[in-house]
Amino acid sequence: MNDRPQSGASARTHDAADAIGGILDAPPRFGAEVLRGGTRLTQRWSHGEFHAALPAMETHVVMTYYGAAQDAGWRQEGRHLRARTRPGTVTIIPEGQDGQWDVEGPIEVSHVYLTNERLQAAADTFAKGRPVELVGRICADDAVAARILEVLGHEAASGDASSSLFAEQALDLLCAQLIRAHSAGAAAPSPQARKGLADWQVKRVTNYMRDFLDQEIRLDDLAALVDLSRFHFVTAFRQATGQTPHEWLTALRIAQSKRLLADRSTPITTIALAVGYQTPSSFASSFRKVTGSTPSAFRAAA
Repeated sequence: MNDRPQSGASARTHDAADAIGGILDAPPRFGAEVLRGGTRLTQRWSHGEFHAALPAMETHVVMTYYGAAQDAGWRQEGRHLRARTRPGTVTIIPEGQDGQWDVEGPIEVSHVYLTNERLQAAADTFAKGRPVELVGRICADDAVAARILEVLGHEAASGDASSSLFAEQALDLLCAQLIRAHSAGAAAPSPQARKGLADWQVKRVTNYMRDFLDQEIRLDDLAALVDLSRFHFVTAFRQATGQTPHEWLTALRIAQSKRLLADRSTPITTIALAVGYQTPSSFASSFRKVTGSTPSAFRAAA
């Protein structure tokens, strides 16, 4: 999965609240106050599944999730980005980026509609005034940003007289986190300066593999999860784990298939599909290569 989609900006941008409200069955629930630079906050609210095109928007949209996880996807210019809407993750749609969105089930969210004016004002403090270009993310792990978004959602709903002042301060912290963790040039150390992947990056790739074990997982998708080129990702992953991404994925698939084989009522063909193999023969070949046994023989011996 690529969690940095390339620009798909059209010549015309749209009001973000109208664009997002137009594709949801329950539109965003905004707080009463408009913050500096025209930035707006939403309360926590729930909406149903949706499958719709979202046009390029005039502001950055940053969101976090609550409650049960759901599969989500963002398709843009031939790329298909997939993830799960878990608490502690954030999605970032930079201004001017469009795409086709799919969310497979009801979710609870809160949003910040962040103007570039406000983000750049924060950059004057936190990034020494350099221009900031946010990187598109879908359900990226960031407990810090997610917690700040949760606080902002609470303030949007409170209506307290001091909420605006508190929200302005919290929004400054969110901008700082976006700049240091989700802006071009700051999203990841250069591959030349890093030997292998960090533990959190291996965990992100592994979690993604597990989430989509029954589907085709492309190397480009995995590389984009940690903002590396395909070439540098393969090298860094081997340095970090001692295995290629394909070997790592195969091990996860075979480990899961062993657990499923314990239920003798489940057909082996069903198990093959559940762990990402399209035919029983390809599953058996991979299983034998890893375990030295066929799935049927493994089940019989268990």
